[in-house]
Amino acid sequence: MSGMEQAIGTRQGWMGLLARAPAGELARLWADAGLEAPAHDWLRPPETGAVMVRGRAGAQGAPFNLGEMTVTRCALRLADGREGHAHVQGRDKAHARRAALADALMQGAEAATVRDRILAPLAEAEAARRAARARRAAATRVEFFTMARGENG
Repeated sequence: MSGMEQAIGTRQGWMGLLARAPAGELARLWADAGLEAPAHDWLRPPETGAVMVRGRAGAQGAPFNLGEMTVTRCALRLADGREGHAHVQGRDKAHARRAALADALMQGAEAATVRDRILAPLAEAEAARRAARARRAAATRVEFFTMARGENG
């Protein structure tokens, strides 16, 4: 399974992708897809708060509290009973709403449209950003080596 298929093939994958997506990019793709925002009721209207971000030294050490991050979360229910949930970084309530709507739509007949017109372009853009970041990091990498030195006797 490729990285893109993994990112949009499971609910955990597409919810993570929607959470990481730049708000403007998601808004543009939503508009370009021509999807109407379906009628919905709020289970939890968009609200902003903070979560503790944890880290590990060297990705293996004991976890430690790195700091807090602002997030906006919401949950909604479509008229047909499907539920959508979202947690997004920052304070953008419209971003959280779009992500929750996309999550709900991915559970029904609109899934193919959402996957092809919103999630796939988001996954490709994320992969391109990661590749560019990796290229920049590789350009600054320094190779160290040790030469064995013989001692004359």
